[in-house]
Amino acid sequence: MNQPSGGPGSAWGRMCARVWASPRRKWLLGIPLGGVLFFVLGIAFLAGTQRFLEASSTPEFCSNACHEMTAFAAPSWHNSSHYKNPFGVQAKCGNCHEPGPAVPMLIRRVQALGEIWGHLTGEIDTQAKFDAQKTRMARHVWAYMKANDSRECRACHNAAVWDLSAQDHSAQKKHEQMQASGKTCIDCHKGVVHEVPLGADEGS
Repeated sequence: MNQPSGGPGSAWGRMCARVWASPRRKWLLGIPLGGVLFFVLGIAFLAGTQRFLEASSTPEFCSNACHEMTAFAAPSWHNSSHYKNPFGVQAKCGNCHEPGPAVPMLIRRVQALGEIWGHLTGEIDTQAKFDAQKTRMARHVWAYMKANDSRECRACHNAAVWDLSAQDHSAQKKHEQMQASGKTCIDCHKGVVHEVPLGADEGS
C-alpha cells in the first residue's frame, strides 16, 4: 500500500525531518559566525548610509548635481550673508533645507525623489521655467518652515540665548514682538538667502 504523499516516507517528510533534526556539532559554529557576519554587515551598511547622506548634503553636491541649482539657486546663496559674512560662519544647503532629526530628515529625503523626477523631466531646466515656478516653490518652502516653527533656522539661531541688548533697535524690537506674538523666523526672513519672487509674499 502506497504511503500518503505527505507521510514520513515522502520526499517532503524526509526534508522536514532533516530540518527539524538536531544540528550536527560542526554546524553549531555557524551560529556565532553568522551573528558576527550580520553584525559587521550591519555596521558597514549604517556607515555607508551615513556617508552617503553626508556627501549628498554638501553644497558641492547640491549646486553641481543638477543644472538648475548651479544656474538658478546657488548664485543667490553666494550673494547672501549665509554664504559670506564678517563672522566667517556659513550656512550650507543642508543646514536650511534638511531637518536635523533622523525621522524628518529621512522623510525629506523621500520627498526629494519627486524633485529628482522634476529634474529628469526638465520641469525647471530653463530660466523661464524656473521663474514661472519660483513663487510656487518659495511658498511651499515657507509653509513647510512655518509649520515646523522654523526648525532649521533655530538649529543655529537659539532665541533662548539671544542677547537682545546687543542687537540694533529695530531687530531688538521685532524679536521681542516675535517672542510675544508667537511668530516664527520665516515670517520676517523670507528673503534672507534666495530672493523673494515679486508678489510671492503678499497675503502670507
